[in-house]
Amino acid sequence: MSRLNHWLAQCPLVAILRGITPAEVMDVAAVLEKAGFRMVEVPMNSPDAFTSIALLSGRFGDSLLVGGGTVTETTQVARIADAGGKLVVMPHADALVVDAAKKKGMVAVPGFSTPTEAFTMIAAGADGLKLFPAEANPPRVLRSLRAVLPAEMPVLPVGSITPETMAEYWAAGASGFGLGGALYKPGDPAPAVAGRASVFMRVLGGLAARA
Repeated sequence: MSRLNHWLAQCPLVAILRGITPAEVMDVAAVLEKAGFRMVEVPMNSPDAFTSIALLSGRFGDSLLVGGGTVTETTQVARIADAGGKLVVMPHADALVVDAAKKKGMVAVPGFSTPTEAFTMIAAGADGLKLFPAEANPPRVLRSLRAVLPAEMPVLPVGSITPETMAEYWAAGASGFGLGGALYKPGDPAPAVAGRASVFMRVLGGLAARA
C-alpha cells in the first residue's frame, strides 16, 4: 500500500484550508481531526502558509498528513519540507515539482484534466492524481478515465465538491475528495467547520456502506 493510500484508507477526504492564518489553523485542524479527517493542506496563497504548516506539523504530524496546496514551484516544495510538511498538492501537471517532492520523501499529488497529463504525472512518480477542476470534469469523465488509468492510482476530484456531489463521483471511481469552500472559507470559526465536517463524514459513511 502506498503512503497516500494508507491515509486514504483512514479517511479519503483532504481538507483544503485556503486563506487560513496561523492564528486560526490549530483550532480548525483540531476539530477536523476530531471529526475523523486525516489529511490537511494549506494552500500557498494563504497568509503565512509555511508558518501554518509548521504549526500543524509540530502538533499533528503523527495523526494527520500535513502539507501544502497550490504548489507551483520547486522552491515551495523545499520550504514545505523545511516546515515539516509531508504532502505536496498541485493545481497542475508539472513533473519538476513532482520530482522535487519525491526527492524529499513527500507525497505528491499533481493536478490533471486530461489522459495525457495523468499518464505523464504517473510516469513522473505521482502518488495520486487530483482531477481539477471537477466542475469541468463531471463524473462521466472520471468514469472514462478510470477505464484506462491504473486501478491502484488514487484519483481525487477537487473543485466545488459538496456533500451532494460526492455520490456520483464515488460511483464513477473517485478514491477521495479535496474539500475547499464547502468545508472552510477564510475566517470561518472552528465550530462552523466542525459542523460541515460532520456532514461530509456522514455522507462518506453512507457511500462506504453502499460500496
